Amino acid sequence: MANERQTWSSRVTYILTVAGATIGFGATWRFPYLVGQNGGGAYVLLFCICMLVIGIPMILVENVIGRRRQVNSVDAFGGTANGKKISPWWKIVAYMGLAGCFGIIAYYMVIGGWVFSYIFDIIRGALPIGQEVTGEFTSQFYDQAIAGSPYMITLYTALFVAINWFILSKGIIDGIERSVRFLMPLLFLFLLIMVIRNLSLPGSMEGVIFYLKPDFSKITPQLFIFVLGQVFFALSLGFGVLITLSSYLSKEEDLVKTSIITAVINTLIAVMAGFMIFPGLFSFGLAPDSGPSLVFKTLPIVFSKMAFGAVFAVIFFTLLLVAALTTSVTLYEVLITALQEKTRLNRQASIAVVLVGTFILGNIPSTFDDNIFNWFDFTSGNILFVLTALGTCIFTGFCLKDEAKKELSYCAGPTTVNIWFNYVKYVLPIIILVVFFYGLIY
Repeated sequence: MANERQTWSSRVTYILTVAGATIGFGATWRFPYLVGQNGGGAYVLLFCICMLVIGIPMILVENVIGRRRQVNSVDAFGGTANGKKISPWWKIVAYMGLAGCFGIIAYYMVIGGWVFSYIFDIIRGALPIGQEVTGEFTSQFYDQAIAGSPYMITLYTALFVAINWFILSKGIIDGIERSVRFLMPLLFLFLLIMVIRNLSLPGSMEGVIFYLKPDFSKITPQLFIFVLGQVFFALSLGFGVLITLSSYLSKEEDLVKTSIITAVINTLIAVMAGFMIFPGLFSFGLAPDSGPSLVFKTLPIVFSKMAFGAVFAVIFFTLLLVAALTTSVTLYEVLITALQEKTRLNRQASIAVVLVGTFILGNIPSTFDDNIFNWFDFTSGNILFVLTALGTCIFTGFCLKDEAKKELSYCAGPTTVNIWFNYVKYVLPIIILVVFFYGLIY
């Protein structure tokens, strides 16, 4: 089976694809509002530290599991290890990852529909960013355009799904890889434009200080747990994404180097996302702690107060859409690859089953019922992905053992490999369990 599979054409395209998979709403929407709610610079500092000490080792865990057998995320938990057949019970970990992946797609695509809605409403003047708007207006507009228009959001969501379908139908190389080669530079360009524009606003340095200067009194065990959860979310850990993508990776590839580069790029994008938001908020005297509604209710006020605000608003929401697209195609790919390799369906049929199935069973219910939307969010983001991440660590440390070390020995010395292995086996599971129980309580 491994011989029939395509492999990434180069390290650069693989890294761009993985970066795209991990740079979605987690970096451009979730990270900024969490920073605003949790002390600015203190949150940013902890995020960067946790990305290095937690993110990179976890990326390596999923890369090792994925490349070891070069199969789908379910069969990656099979085969033999150290001369013994691996128990089929380990595949429960994989199926939890698939369930979590479905849960993310169920509401994630709907947020893509929201972004499409805002782009079109700004262009046609329904959201009049060309003149100053108030917080009351943007709140009412959000309620009418999003919560009050489920049928229209369903159409926008369907459009977003259709774009994903087109890319996925071309395959790993002609579809995902080629699209990422175009989308990632576009994402960087739009991000850079927004950062420069916001930093040029009068009074923007106050926002930069809030964003970068840590208030050490804000650093608490609770904040540390919040940051850890965001690191897992931002890197798409526990959904089978990195396991699936690394299964198309050549055995000659340096997993350590690619993991470090992936974490650095993800951190860079997330930090840059803050620079395109907080200077503008402080420039116009708006509160940075408005939570999840920051992008849809607060930022339109900022755009309405700046010159050519409508143009920059369209650029901003297009940036969000591009970031979401680079993630959504890889989330879909996890389910498509598993279905295709576990059944007799060809790729096109597998794409149809996955995209139509998730649309009917996940996207439509999430559009029409906030409780379902929030249930998918909580279940996938607080339970399934954490348990899957825990399972991958235990599987690596207690089942694969020397097989895991061998997979890294191609690119790292024995000391580095042993440090990573023992860290994954004994330390990371404890950290993940703390994140899990804290997430359930709060």
